Amino acid sequence: MKSFQILFIACVIAGSAACTSSGVIPMDHGTYMITKRSAQVGIGMPVGAKADVYAEANDFCAKQGQAVETVSFEMNPSQIASPGNVTLQFRCAPK
Repeated sequence: MKSFQILFIACVIAGSAACTSSGVIPMDHGTYMITKRSAQVGIGMPVGAKADVYAEANDFCAKQGQAVETVSFEMNPSQIASPGNVTLQFRCAPK
């Protein structure tokens, strides 16, 4: 029973660390990037992480009275023992 408890605790810790966002990172020529790992277990696309990075980008641009303009978007699926991730490159454009 102890090995199950240790495994469960390790999974909880790994899962909470796996859903971290980079925050908004300034790049060049007025572009920004946000990356996020998914806490999703198993195989599949990290659609929740996609929604999260777009929400974060929208909040960032809205504070400037602007809207998100996607420069590029990449989504990598989670696999066994590997969380999925998304990367959004964007700029803030007039509404």
